[in-house]
Parts: sequence; structure tokens; C-alpha cells
Amino acid sequence: MRVRPILILGLDVISENPKRFAVVSWFNGRLERKGEFTLYRLIRFIQAKRPDIVAIDSVTELGEDLRKFLRALPPETKLVQVTGRPGEQRSLQSLAREHGIRTADRFDPYEEAKLSALLASRGVGYEVLAFEDEVIVRVTRGRSHGKGGWSQDRYRKRVHNLVRDKVREIEDRLRRADIPFDLETEERDHGLARGEFRVYASREELAGLIRPMRGGDVEVRIQPVERAELGFAPLKGEEAVRERRSIIVGIDPGITVGIAAIDLKGNIVALHSERNMPVGEVFRFISEVGHPVVVATDVSPAPGFVEKIARSFKANLFVPRESLRVEEKNELLRGLGIKVEDDHQRDALAAAYKAYLRLKPKLEHIDAKLRDAGLSKKADEVKALVIQGYNLGEAMQRVAARREDRRPEPRQEESGSVDVRPYLRKIRELEERIEFLERENEELRGIIREQRRTIERLERRIADYDEEVRRKVLRERELEAKVKRIEVLEKQLKEAKAVIERLSRDLVQVKRMNVVEIRGSAVPLKVMNVLSWRELERLEREVGIRRGDVLFVLNPAGAGKAIAEELVEKGIGALITERPLPEPVREVLREAHVPFFTSEELDVKRVDEFAVVERETLEGAIEELLSRWEREDERREAEKVLRLLEEYRLERKKELLRRAEEEARAGRKT
Repeated sequence: MRVRPILILGLDVISENPKRFAVVSWFNGRLERKGEFTLYRLIRFIQAKRPDIVAIDSVTELGEDLRKFLRALPPETKLVQVTGRPGEQRSLQSLAREHGIRTADRFDPYEEAKLSALLASRGVGYEVLAFEDEVIVRVTRGRSHGKGGWSQDRYRKRVHNLVRDKVREIEDRLRRADIPFDLETEERDHGLARGEFRVYASREELAGLIRPMRGGDVEVRIQPVERAELGFAPLKGEEAVRERRSIIVGIDPGITVGIAAIDLKGNIVALHSERNMPVGEVFRFISEVGHPVVVATDVSPAPGFVEKIARSFKANLFVPRESLRVEEKNELLRGLGIKVEDDHQRDALAAAYKAYLRLKPKLEHIDAKLRDAGLSKKADEVKALVIQGYNLGEAMQRVAARREDRRPEPRQEESGSVDVRPYLRKIRELEERIEFLERENEELRGIIREQRRTIERLERRIADYDEEVRRKVLRERELEAKVKRIEVLEKQLKEAKAVIERLSRDLVQVKRMNVVEIRGSAVPLKVMNVLSWRELERLEREVGIRRGDVLFVLNPAGAGKAIAEELVEKGIGALITERPLPEPVREVLREAHVPFFTSEELDVKRVDEFAVVERETLEGAIEELLSRWEREDERREAEKVLRLLEEYRLERKKELLRRAEEEARAGRKT
């Protein structure tokens, strides 16, 4: 299988004012210095090259331009902070040593950019998440309709129909791709003035599925939803395992999302359910608990929502062979000895615990091996690496190697070398300080979680004490909703009255037409919108066409000889149109002596799908037209006879001349 080439750009700031960057590229193992770039030139360079990753040691170096930089990145390009997530960052040099990368001058921006690119190429770092896994897709008209009469009305209706068709096309594509979404539309002229999709997917998932459109009758704009705060996702699962607690997460998607998390010893560490919980909030909730190495579901096949969470964390996806039954879920929870608040928490916890039971024999085997190797303190880290695909030996070697790397390097005394012992002592002090702060941070997180639970409990008590106020607020909201409903109904009533008034006028006209038809003084016309085969079939199917019928066509444009010959064959009495007939149709009807007129010539009266014409007017027009055609035919016939006589006379004259010449030649010979 051919592997797609990977392009990574490493960045480091050279100067702040003006801001300039050192750029080094990594392309399938080959490093190349690209030079210095201003922010504007750097953005244009990235948009032209479209790299897979832009790596930097800290996104704070972009300062106030960070959001602008993230918005300008192509959808497939990731911004990666290689030193880790905020609050857990490590130096580039220590990361390079850990991954066997040689370092040089740490004050050289190009050296720093090179290290960032090399570390990112090995899966080190955290992707900066600036956008939610939600995208707004807006479909609107592209041009203003302008002011005017009938032509502008037809153009406006056409554009609204195009907007409706584009909305239906996007809706169909999203459904076939099994991507969840919400849709809001604004109806206009039996079409749509606008449509707005809230698609629960990332920009990358929509690439190639929905394309933006600008400058035509219909515009399609795609706008990703920005996060209020930046998120950080591990570029490779191994990096998160080293720094954070590994967990198994069960998810029950739906209107109410259930989340359960257990550690690799089978202990429950989080249980939560929330209504209308967005994907980004689910991601953040799980990130606060730990790093998931397994994401589990209780149904088979796995829902797309669960697959998205697993892909986001680079975690393994656990799907049972068949969907878990309610009895089986309850049995699993009885084994845990815990009660849940609702069915969503039950389903999520059952999925997580089912995945743990599937892994339990392997995890117990790992515990036994680690006790023999003296690595019991790093059991979770080794287990997580094995779950991610490493064999036990490789996982133990990696963890042991990291322990060796963290020991102080032996002092090497060389002639004229710098005494590094003070720096080593400072590094050890800082590492101890970091370890202390991490423990303190974890304790503070526990305090925060406890305080949140206390706040929730107090809020429930306040809600109980303030029940009367709550009911009052509810009544006011209900009243406000009813007032809005009344306004909507009044608007609908006004529109209905307008429709009734128009229909009443049309009914009066229809009655007059019926009276005229019953008296025999009018001829009913069979109406066609356009002169086409499909419309002709519809008319035959719904009404029927008999010999002598008079047809009334609103728009004959585009018709040809074939359909005109079909009308002649059916023996229609006459054809009336609102616009002039195409020349091929006129020729066929004229040749067959089938009368045709425009509605202005006969004063056609029409209401919706009904039309009549005065019998006396129609018969008089037909008689006059046929008489004129008869005179024209007689004149053409006479001209034809005269033309034939003239041709005969000329031929006869030529024949006599030829004979005379032959006789003269014969006389000369004798």
C-alpha cells in the first residue's frame, strides 16, 4: 500500500516587533530550512503548501494573533504544541533526549523549529483545538432581486426554488453520510429564502461532502463553531498515557448523554448524564477525568457519536458482539454494587464495565509480570500501552527507559568543560517542584469536584425553598409563550383572510364563466402550462383530448415540429397561446390548416386552470383565418401553375434551338 507523504512545518519566534518566525520543514524524513517569515507571509505559505502539521513549542508565542492564525489554517492542517498541554509542559531539550534526538544550540530559533518538527513527526505533542465538532452551513440567495414587476417576481421565485433544491441536496448528502444535524428554514414563494444547518461534525469530516458556493444565484457558506476556550488533544495516545490517569469510558449517546469512567483496576471514577450535551462539552468532561484508552458502547454496531469520541482521543473502540440486554446491564450493575440516577448512566456504566471485564484477564496477567519486574508503580502506564497495541515487553522497556532518562546524568569532567552541577541541581529541584504541584493540582481538582457537588446540593435546596417563585416564573413563561402563539395565529388568520378574499374573487369569475358556458355562448379551453410531451400526456391523462378541442397554452417556447404534428394527428380544432408560437410549430399547423391565435386576439378569460372564449368570436376568427389561408393557397397554386408553364416554355424553346442547330450542321455536311 502506498503511504501518503507527510509535510510538517516547525516554527519558532525570531523577534517580537515586528514578529518574525524561523521555519523548518520536515518531509518524509528530510529537513529543510525555509527561512524567515512575517506572520502574513507565513499564513500565505501555509495556505499554499497545506501541511499536515504546524508544530511549535508553545502557542503563546503567537500572542494576540493566535485566534487569527487558527482561523487561517486549512481544514486538514493541525497546529501542534509539542511541549504538552498547558500546565503540563516540558522543555524541548528534555523531550528530544527522551526520543533520541540530538540537540545543538538551544538559543538558535532554527534549531528550536527543527526540534518541534522532529518531535511532531514522532507523534509527540498536543493538537490545539480551536473549533467545536460543529459546523454552521448557511444556504441563501446570492444576488439581490432588485425592484420591478413580473420579471423580477419570476426571478425571485426561481432563486427561492434553487435555494430549496440546494438545501434538499445538502440534507440528502448528510443523511447518506450518517452525519447528525439540525435544520432551520425560512419559506418564501413555495420555496426557501434561506436554510441553516447545524452539523455535528468537524470541518475535516465535511471536506468533499459540502462545498462552499459564492457569486451565483445561490450561496453556500460553511462556518466552523469556535470554542470559547482552546482545547488540547494528544497527537498520539502514548503521550497522554505518560502524563495522565488512564481510564475506560462508556458513552450512551442521545438527547440525554450518559458518561461513565472507570480506571484500569475497575474502580468507578466518574458518572454523569446531561441533556443536550454538545460534543465539545463531552470531550472536555472526559479530559478533566483522565485520558481514555478505551471508549465503549452497549449497542452493536457502534453509534457515530461514540466513534467520533474514540477517534478524538485516539482510543480503542469497544463494541459488544451484540447489543446488551436490560437484564444483562442490571446484572453488571449489581456486581458493582452501585445505584445510578437514570437509564443513561446505567447504559454508559454497563458499557464501560463490560469492556473492563473483557480486558480483565490481560490486565491481571500484566500485574503479575510487573510485580516480578519491580514496575508495579507504573502498572497503569504499562497497561495503557499494551491496550494501545504494544506487546508487554515493549511496554515495559519503554516505561523502564523513561525511568532511566529521568535519573540525573553522571557528571563528565573534561578539561576546560563547564561545571553543570548547579544546573543539574536546579533541574532536579524544578522536577520535584513540578511533581509537587501536580499532586497539589490533583488534590485541588478533588476539592473542586467536592465543592461542585456541594454547590449542586445547595442549589437543589434553594430550588425547594423557592418553589413558589419558580412556579411564578413558569406561569410568566407560559403566558409569554401563549402571547407569541396568539401573534402567530393572528398573522396566519390575516394571511388566510387574504387567500379567502382572492379565492372569492376567482369564484365569482368562475361562476360567470360557467353561466356563459351553459348558455352556449362560450367555448371551454383545455389549458396547458407549456407545450411539451409531458404536459400533453398530463392533459390526456387528467382531462382527455378529443377531435375538435381547442387548446390554450401559456408558454409555447421551445416546442418543435414533432409535437405540432402530434396535435395535428389528434385533430384539435384550434390552438390559442399567450405568447407567439415558434416558427416550426406555425409551419406545421399552417400546412395542416389548424388555426392558431394569441389570447389577445380572442380576449381569453382565465382563472387558474380554467379558461373560456366567446364562441362567436372564436368561430368568426377561425372562419376568417381559414378563408385567408384558402386565398393564400389559391394564389400560391396559381403562381405554381404559371411557374410550371414558364419552365415548360423555356425548355421547349431550348429544344427547338437544339434541333435547328443539328439541321444546320447536317446541311453543311451534305
